Amino acid sequence: MEIQRIIMLIFSSIIFLSVLVTNANAQLRFGFYNSICPNVESVVRSAVTQKFQQTFVTAPATLRLFFHDCFVRGCDASVLLASANGKAEKDHPDNLSLAGDGFDTVIKAKVAVDRDLRCRNKVSCADLLALATRDVIALAGGPSYSVELGRRDGRISSIASVQGSLPHPGFGLDQLNTMFTSHGLNQTDMVALSGAHTIGFSHCNRFSKRIYNFSPRNRIDPTLDLQYAFQLRQMCPIRVDPRIAINMDPTTPQTFDNAYFKNLQQGKGLFTSDEVLFTDNRSKATVNQFASSKDAYNQAFVSAITKLGRVGVKTGTQGEIRRDCTVVN
Repeated sequence: MEIQRIIMLIFSSIIFLSVLVTNANAQLRFGFYNSICPNVESVVRSAVTQKFQQTFVTAPATLRLFFHDCFVRGCDASVLLASANGKAEKDHPDNLSLAGDGFDTVIKAKVAVDRDLRCRNKVSCADLLALATRDVIALAGGPSYSVELGRRDGRISSIASVQGSLPHPGFGLDQLNTMFTSHGLNQTDMVALSGAHTIGFSHCNRFSKRIYNFSPRNRIDPTLDLQYAFQLRQMCPIRVDPRIAINMDPTTPQTFDNAYFKNLQQGKGLFTSDEVLFTDNRSKATVNQFASSKDAYNQAFVSAITKLGRVGVKTGTQGEIRRDCTVVN
């Protein structure tokens, strides 16, 4: 009996170790779907292009959706899950401003991929979001890059997990670095990813304090260009419609370029968390480098978004491949 118990223990240990090794080896890789769904990238690109041609908002909405997904429970498409009781990630106040066009882009990509019987329910929603993100960046004039694939979809989405997980407009450099470092992203990655605001938009309440009530001494944040501050006041009067959104890049809002960094040099960063990248000497040199070289910025951005796409991923036998991106199987 004792010998039988020992054999069972050894057998269990071997199985446990083999599972660990399987999961460790099942990392993301290029061409993950080559033998499963060989046309997945061109099919997704076609669906995303069609959506982008309908509305430019597709680009910033999809990119922001990817970021918000990866920073909460990892890049597992948990942000796409809907909840009957309003307790999913997407229901958190920090996610209520995620534009519907981002969600719709992934759903359209899923429908397009599933038309091919070889691909049906074989490609994860998490990978579809990663591919769609790459495609909208390129469509908006940014760099194209190869996407590592093999993510699995998460089964959990909770409103509580969003709390304190996303950067806020009032963050200083230390707060930004602490949050990004916790996901394996360094300061250069953080500055590069912040540059995605070059195609972003924001509701007025996210920065109104900077232009109306910054401090008892200064109504307007002194790091903000004064002329720009008055322009913002015109676009965002005190009792503005809360649905009004304005471009974060006042110069080339519909082009993914390095203008964001040139704007920071002129005091035209919309959020405190934008402008601090230039006013804090620890990150200023990176801003200056990206402002002076679009190639240097594009290279840094591709590196950073690739690292972002690895955050907390589920691979191998973890998670699932959702049949419907908004519902757990």
